[in-house]
Amino acid sequence: MKVSIFDVAKKSGLSVVTVSRVLNGAGTVREKNRQRVLAAMKELDYRPNAAARSLARGKTGIIGLIMTTMQDTFFDEIVNQMNGVLAEQGYFLAVSVTKHADVEDGHYLIQEDRVDGIILLSPIEEDHYIIEMKRRNIPYVLIDNQKPENDAYSITVDNYKGGYAAAKHLIELGHTSIAHLSGSELFRSTKERRNGFLDALREAGLEPFELVSGNYEAELGYRTARRWIEANRLPGAVFAGDDYIAIGAINAFMEAGIRVPDEVAVIGYDDQQIASLLRPLLTTIRQPADRIGQAAAEMLLKRIDGTLKRASSLRVDPELVIRQSTGRAGHGR
Repeated sequence: MKVSIFDVAKKSGLSVVTVSRVLNGAGTVREKNRQRVLAAMKELDYRPNAAARSLARGKTGIIGLIMTTMQDTFFDEIVNQMNGVLAEQGYFLAVSVTKHADVEDGHYLIQEDRVDGIILLSPIEEDHYIIEMKRRNIPYVLIDNQKPENDAYSITVDNYKGGYAAAKHLIELGHTSIAHLSGSELFRSTKERRNGFLDALREAGLEPFELVSGNYEAELGYRTARRWIEANRLPGAVFAGDDYIAIGAINAFMEAGIRVPDEVAVIGYDDQQIASLLRPLLTTIRQPADRIGQAAAEMLLKRIDGTLKRASSLRVDPELVIRQSTGRAGHGR
């Protein structure tokens, strides 16, 4: 026999009205009572009818997420955290992977009455989305957006500090010949990481061994390291714009019998899952994916329920994670 809202009320010892308020995400329910209702729902395996709830609330119960790729464990962590926070409040996450904004018709998630809010994860053409969302009065939050003028409702990482910390770590280990391999210039984070790196070098009176731009792919690291090897001219250390670039460089060095970190130190960025799986374990700059995902979901929920009336943004600090791929300069020479 199908479990009803009345069964949940009886199990929790609370009224049907209170159970209904919990299901609809009302902020007037005491936390103790909310937990009693959630526990009863879990024990009874009660799943409320989504269509009925949406009709009652005048909402869809769906949050849209637009992102550029799913082949990224850092993004995966952000999405998982967001999904958990939103699910607790009765929302479903609808994910769309798209490289470019559909300027003519608008993105299908942004079309009328499809979602209650939108999260943009590392968008490339954010202006088009923002114009359309504002026109349709859809609450939104940006993660890792590209333009500072769009920071009004955003969660970003201080990538300047990350690039600075990476360079500082290598300099403190005694390295003076340091290269930087950066990702696409389309991303604000690329420029911020490079600026932080260069400022740390300038403070130490150093010039970069080389600055190389490309894509956030292992191929960039591998191809560049092969070029250095063939020219018989190696840097003492490499700061890679992300972990995949770092791993590509390490693969090329290891193929050629060049030891990491004894002959060349390598540091990455992001702390992707793979960074703690391959050998040598990768020293990297961790972006707090869990905090980013939670903060984005909570900010959007506040915009939806009207409790966040003024523009708000959050900038979080990255963290240096020291593992095996960096060591003191000249250690193995």
